[in-house]
Amino acid sequence: MQLVEGDALAGSVTQLNEVESVHSQSFKSAIGKAKGWRQLVPFIGPAFIAAVAYIDPGNYATNIQAGSQFGYMLLWVVVISNLMAILIQMLSAKIGIATSHNLPEIVRQEWPKSVTIFYWLQGEVMVMATDLAEFIGAALGFHLVFGLPMIPAAILTAICAMVILAFQVRGFRPLEMVIASMVFIVVIAFSTEILFAMPAFKPLMNGFVPKFQGTDSILLAAGILGATVMPHAIYMHSGLTCRRVIGQTPEERKKIFRFEQVDILIAMIIAGIINMIMLAVAGSTFFGKEVISDLTVAFHGFGTYIMPGAALLFGIGLLSAGLSSSSVGTLAGDIMMQGFIHRSIPVFLRRICTMLPPLIIIISGINATKALVMSQVILSFGIALAIIPLVIFTSKKRIMGALVNHRLTTATAWGVAAVVICLNVFLLYQTFAG
Repeated sequence: MQLVEGDALAGSVTQLNEVESVHSQSFKSAIGKAKGWRQLVPFIGPAFIAAVAYIDPGNYATNIQAGSQFGYMLLWVVVISNLMAILIQMLSAKIGIATSHNLPEIVRQEWPKSVTIFYWLQGEVMVMATDLAEFIGAALGFHLVFGLPMIPAAILTAICAMVILAFQVRGFRPLEMVIASMVFIVVIAFSTEILFAMPAFKPLMNGFVPKFQGTDSILLAAGILGATVMPHAIYMHSGLTCRRVIGQTPEERKKIFRFEQVDILIAMIIAGIINMIMLAVAGSTFFGKEVISDLTVAFHGFGTYIMPGAALLFGIGLLSAGLSSSSVGTLAGDIMMQGFIHRSIPVFLRRICTMLPPLIIIISGINATKALVMSQVILSFGIALAIIPLVIFTSKKRIMGALVNHRLTTATAWGVAAVVICLNVFLLYQTFAG
């Protein structure tokens, strides 16, 4: 039997979910009398929040190192990574649309209680690891752009995070507007930066031809691919679509999913272009000169090899990406806790709890870039746990109804899952034993 979208979950829910329930719309009321492209407007937004996970400070570090060490050679890996991410995010959005429940809720309904408690616990660890990378990235952005010491930069980051949270508790639409604005700041920063870097056209195009150059390039490609799918983005996207616009019939749900596919394609293509530009700018600026594995070194390198304005743009992009992605981690944790164990805590308290580990790291003086790398290692453990139930549930007609995966979609999704999981296992092995 398909999960019934009208089933109200008893018990306490978060303030955000209460706002969401109030503003849920039927498909007909959402569309209204709109014609043509205007029908898309109510469905644009969720994918932009999810896409922030693909342009976070961890991606910055990987792309900058790939470009500085191998030039444009691994651009094709970024493209493949983006295609994989599009498929996974479409499955996540689809399960929310088909069932009017998010993925954690479905795990709780379908699997034993002990499993869901385990999922909740590991989910909280994943959220803290996510916030570690993104909070440190934002603090590093304040440090680089404004010259603030890291501790005051961290305090300022915490204040900004609380301000963004004030938009979040009012519902998804205000948060989506803030996040989308920050994403476009990143777009503008790197679009301008590539004009300064001016990569050569022919070598740039050659970067889209699949090839490797030694073991190091394979390892770095595995890092790019393995870090593509973030666990919290999978859980979160289903939560953003599950009760936003509710389809009453299979036909309406199919139409909602078609509109959401457009949202996903726009947001993920933008995220993919940003990642490609990052790598291309690093390749044009640093390749053959020095290998960059530290974001602070990258910032000063852009100022040295191009101009101070290029370093400033890099810092602004890092700051905007860090602040936007950090706020998204809190939302994901809220969705996971409510879904897995049907409990909640005030979102401001959750935000404070997730900010404590990065604040402690910054105050203790640990290298920020090394902390970013370790956070990605921790996240590797949660990727399989997020992808496997997603593919299993979207392949079941009993759950998905008319939106159940086609066999080819399921086969492709299992293939992507296998690649991502194997690469993350490989990266974990290299980290601890390589």
